[in-house]
Formats: sequence, C-alpha cells, structure tokens
Amino acid sequence: MGTVTGPLQDPDGHYQFRVIVLGDAAVGKSSLLRCFAEGPAGGAATPCPTTGVEFYSRTIPLPPAGRAKLQLWDTAGQERFRSITRSFYRSAAGVLLVFDLTNRASFEHVPEWYHEAAGEQPPAFVLVGHKCDLVAERAVSAEEARHLAASLGMAFVETSARNNLNVELVFQTLAGSIQRALGRGALAAHWGCSGVRLIPSQSQPRPPVRGEPRERCQC
Repeated sequence: MGTVTGPLQDPDGHYQFRVIVLGDAAVGKSSLLRCFAEGPAGGAATPCPTTGVEFYSRTIPLPPAGRAKLQLWDTAGQERFRSITRSFYRSAAGVLLVFDLTNRASFEHVPEWYHEAAGEQPPAFVLVGHKCDLVAERAVSAEEARHLAASLGMAFVETSARNNLNVELVFQTLAGSIQRALGRGALAAHWGCSGVRLIPSQSQPRPPVRGEPRERCQC
C-alpha cells in the first residue's frame, strides 16, 4: 500500500478520515452524528439505541484548500456490543469521546474508553460534553472536563444536538487534530484502505504503486 506523507498530494483530490464515536449508552452519540450528517432535524429526533455499529458520512472543508470526507462510525455503548465495536478501533484516524454532562458516571468512564481505543498508535481524540442545553441537570463542570481533556492530551468541546450548538465545531476540531497529526507524522495517509485515505481526482487516475494490488477495496 502506498503511503503519502506531508500535505495534500493532488490539488483536485481530498482526504477521507475514518472517525469513530465512543462513550456510554444514552449519552447522545447518535443524535450528535445525525445532527451533523443530516442537519438539525436529525439531531432533534429521538433515535433508537444503536446495536453494534451504524454508519454516516459527510464532506467538510479542510483548510487551507482541501476537503475531508468524514466516514463516521456510530458505536453502541452497551457492554454486550463491545466485542463488535473494538474491531473498529485500530482502523480509526479520529475518535470522539462523548459523555453526558448530566450523567457523571459517563464522564468518569471516559478514561476507560480512552485507554481502550488509544492502542499503540493513538488516533486523534476530542472530548465531547453533550447535552449542554440541560443546564439545570448538569453534573459535570466545564472546568473539570477541560482538566480531564488536558490530562489526556485532547481538546474539549461542549455540544447540544437538540439546539445544534457546537456540532459543526466539534467535527471541525477533530478533523483539524487529524490534519495536525498527519503534519507531524503521527498518522500517515494511504491511497488504499486506511484510517486516513487520500482520494485522487477522477480526471487524473493514479498509477498503481509497485507491489500494490490493482483491485482496491472501496472503503
């Protein structure tokens, strides 16, 4: 598989970032993804509990001049599905660690989720405090959430899918973290299947890299 380092190699192409969303059950992972992928109406709807893994995607600008297609994997938080969702950790370029600001236990479980997903070559992470619209029910302060995020080496963003608050920001923040990880060599882009994939322009197909199969999976 050909590895691409440095900035975007094809001005007409773009990146694809594989992103997984982790956290306890009922913290609002599906609502957050639907708000981002489908618009505010998707975030306001009450989703059914995720069983296993569900998929979304959306392409966003990637400054200064690129684009990134976010391949988004919504994972179930229930313990009985953990063996299924673990198989997606190693192929992720970015992870949103989501907890419910009104549920302190979900916040206390964040380090467990982090260590489970980090592995030997950690992806980019962003900590997400969801349901910030429920001010009266809040159980976790912004200060302690920022402290935990800093201790784990990641940004912290508060969101509300119901009010469409900071939803765009959290995904742009994660995409920026992935882009910076690429710049410093912590992640590498590939032409084939990977957590970070470089998609060439349709007008200028890339010749196959020596030793690379001509048939590549369409992930």
